[in-house]
Amino acid sequence: MNWMQNYRSKLVSASEAVRGIKSGDNVYLGSGCAAPHDLITAMTQRADELKNVMVIHHLTLGDAPYVAPDMKGHFRCNACFVGSNLREAVNEGRVDYIPVHLHEMARMFKRGVVALDHALVILSPPDEHGFCSFGIEVGVTKPAALSAKKIVAEVNRQMPRTLGDSFIHVSKVDAFVEVDRDLDEFRPQAPSEVEKNIGRNVASLIENEACLQLGLGSIPNAVLHFLDDRRDLGVHTEMFTEALPHLVAGGIVTGEKKNFHPGKVVAGFIMGTREVYDFAHDNALVEFHPTDYVNHPVNIARNENMVAVNSAIQVDLTGQVCSDSIGETIYSGFGGQADFMRGAAMSKGGLPIIALPSTTSDGHLSRISPNLDQGAGVVITRADVHVVVTEYGVAHLLGRNVRQRAEALISIAHPDFRESLLSSAHERGLFGKIFPGGIPG
Repeated sequence: MNWMQNYRSKLVSASEAVRGIKSGDNVYLGSGCAAPHDLITAMTQRADELKNVMVIHHLTLGDAPYVAPDMKGHFRCNACFVGSNLREAVNEGRVDYIPVHLHEMARMFKRGVVALDHALVILSPPDEHGFCSFGIEVGVTKPAALSAKKIVAEVNRQMPRTLGDSFIHVSKVDAFVEVDRDLDEFRPQAPSEVEKNIGRNVASLIENEACLQLGLGSIPNAVLHFLDDRRDLGVHTEMFTEALPHLVAGGIVTGEKKNFHPGKVVAGFIMGTREVYDFAHDNALVEFHPTDYVNHPVNIARNENMVAVNSAIQVDLTGQVCSDSIGETIYSGFGGQADFMRGAAMSKGGLPIIALPSTTSDGHLSRISPNLDQGAGVVITRADVHVVVTEYGVAHLLGRNVRQRAEALISIAHPDFRESLLSSAHERGLFGKIFPGGIPG
C-alpha cells in the first residue's frame, strides 16, 4: 500500500476518530495555538459514555469544554501550564496543575512518567512523500504524539508546513480527520509606556551578535522594538513571536554569527497570528524542534552570548522569582523560563534577565517585595537570578550578597515604595541598620 492509499484508508469523521477513547484513558491535546478543536468537541460529546478520562496539555487557547462543571466525573484535566481558559477551573479545584520545566514535559511522556493512551493533534497536509508537519506546535506535541499508543490527527489545510525535526509519516498516525479551519491566534497587547521603558532598558543589555530567547508576554515582546540598530542577532527560543519576522526582514536577525545551528532561527512553537504562520511556512531559515532539545539547558548553553529575557509576577529582596502564581492562586506555569535562565547563565558570554514592572497595574503594590506572598511559588531561585530589570533601571545580582541584592533591587523599585522596602529590609535583618542618607542608589 502506498502512502496515499494508507492515508485515505484512515480518513474518518471526528466522532469516529475519538471512538477509541475509553474510560480511564490519558489523552494528550495539541497545545499552544494548535488545539484540535473538532476532535475536542467530538470527545466531549461522548461525555455520558466516559468516566475519569484524564486530559493533559500545556498552554492552550480557545474553548476548553472538558473543564466545564458538568464534565466532573467524565473528564479531569492535568494542565502543565495554566492559561485564561483554565485559570478559574484550576483555582476552584476542578483542574489539576503539574509544575514542570518545559524540557522535562516532553521527557516525562517519552519515559512513561505520564503514560499517554491517545494524542489528539493538528498536522499539515502530507507532502509528496507522505510526511505531515506538526506546524506551529512541534515542541511538546511531537514527542507526546510519538509516546502515545494512538495518534489521531486533524489534517488542517491552514496548518503551515514548518521545517526541522517537525515531521511524522502518515503510516504512524491511526486516524485522520480533514478540516479547513482558522488556527487559533495569539496577538500580544500593544506595550504600555511602562513596558516600553522596560523593553528599552533590557535592549540596552543586548549587544550585536547576541543570541536571543524571549518568553511569553508583552514585556519580552516590547524588547524587540528597541533592537533596530543591532546587527547579526541570532534566535534560539521556545516560542517564535510576532515581532521576529520584522527583525528578519530588517536584517537584524540573521543568525550568521551563531555557533550552534548557524544561520537558523531555532524554536519549539509559534504563538502568533496568520502573518507569522505564513512567514514560517516552508521557510528554511526557521527550524522547529521538540522542547527536550530546544529547551534543554545544555543545548541552550551551546549558544554563545545567549540572552534570555523572561517576565515575572513578583521578586523578593533577595532575588527569588515567582512567575506562576499570585500568592496561592495559580496563574500560569513554569514553561521554559527556568530552562533558559539556567542555559543562558551557562553560556559563554550569556545573560539571563528577569524583567517586570515595578508595580501592579493599578500602582497599589510593589512587585519588588520584602518577601514573596504567602503561597507564592519560587520558579527561579535566588542563585539563578543574575539581572532584574524594571522601568527604573537594571539591578545586577550575580555575585552579590543578600544585602547588596536588596540595595540593588530597591534602587529599581517604584520611588513610592523605596522607603518601605528599605525599612522591611532592615526588619528582615538584610541590613545591620538603615543606611545614613536614606535609600541606596
